[in-house]
Amino acid sequence: MTPSRRLLVLTAAVLLLGGLAAAVVLRAVARGEGPQAGGPAVAAGSVTLGPQDRLTFLNSTPGPHRGALASVPAGTPQAARTVSDLTCQRFHAAAGTGVCLRSTPGALAQDNRALIVDADLRTLRSFPLAGTPSRARVSPSGRFAAWTVFVAGESYGAAFFSTRTAIVDTRSGALEPDLEKFTISMDGREYRSGDVNFWGVTFSRDDDTFYATLGTAGQTHLVKGSISRRTVTTLAQNVECPSLSPDETRVAYKKRVQRGASLWREHVLDLATLREHPLAEKHSVDDQAVWLDDRTLAYGLPAEGAPDSTDLWTVPADGTGTPRLLAAGASSPTRLG
Repeated sequence: MTPSRRLLVLTAAVLLLGGLAAAVVLRAVARGEGPQAGGPAVAAGSVTLGPQDRLTFLNSTPGPHRGALASVPAGTPQAARTVSDLTCQRFHAAAGTGVCLRSTPGALAQDNRALIVDADLRTLRSFPLAGTPSRARVSPSGRFAAWTVFVAGESYGAAFFSTRTAIVDTRSGALEPDLEKFTISMDGREYRSGDVNFWGVTFSRDDDTFYATLGTAGQTHLVKGSISRRTVTTLAQNVECPSLSPDETRVAYKKRVQRGASLWREHVLDLATLREHPLAEKHSVDDQAVWLDDRTLAYGLPAEGAPDSTDLWTVPADGTGTPRLLAAGASSPTRLG
C-alpha cells in the first residue's frame, strides 16, 4: 500500500470512529446518561446543622468534593448542592450535633477517627476507631452518638466478621467503647458467648433507651438497651440495622431473606405487637435506613454502573407505594428541621 493510500485509510478510520463516538454520546444524552446529561451542581459553601428544612448527605459524585458533607433544601433534593470541607465515610446528625466517621484509605486502623462536630461543623471531640467505619447515629437530643466499625471482615454478608460498637456522651466525652461489655438478657436469662457482636444503634428521645442488632450463634436479634444500666434485652430475631421512627412506635430494619446469602429486604416492625411488614423496595438494602418523617424512609443502594457510589432512595413506611430516587450520588442522609 502506498503512503498516500495509507493516509487516506487512516483518515477515513478516524472520521468513522469520531462519528461513532459522537453517536454514543448523543444517545447517552438522550437517555439521560453520561457527563453531558448533567448531574447536580456542586459548589463549596457554608453548611450548618441548625434547625432548618434541609437534607444533608455525603456527596459521592465524582470530583473534588467527593465524600464531603452536602446540603440541599429538603423539598428539592435534586437542587444544587452546597458542600462543606468536612469529609466523612459515614455521617449522622441531630439537634445541631453531628458524628463523622473518617477512614484513611490504606492507613492503619488507629488513623481512623470519629469526630463529634457542632452545628457549624467545628470538631468538639475526636476518638480513635478500632476498625473500618460502618454505621453512625446521633440521639434526637444530640446528647449521645454511636458508631459501629468492622474490626475483622468488611461486610455483614461475609462468612466471618467482627464489629465494635461504641456510645459516647457528646457533652461529657464519657465513652462506652464496646457494647459487648453490657449485660445481655435473652429469653429471661443472662446470656454470655464469645461470638457476640453489636451493630446499628438507634436512640430514643429519653437519652437512655436505644435499640441495636445483636449477632450471636448464627442469629441476629433486635435488642432494647439502657445506657445507664448497661443492659440489653432481646426482642425479636432476624433484625439488622434498626432505625427508630420519630413517633417511637416502629423500627425499620433490614431482614435477611435468604440464609447464607447477602440478601436483605427492608421491613418495619410494630414495637407494641412485634408484627412486621415488608416495604415496597425489592432490591437488597444493606444500609441503616433513616426516617425522613413518620411516613417515609430513606436508604442507600449501589448506583447502577458505579459500584463505588451510592444513590439515595425513599419508600413509604407502610408497605405501599413504590421506591423513588431521592438523590443520586449520595449517602448517609439526615433530615434537619
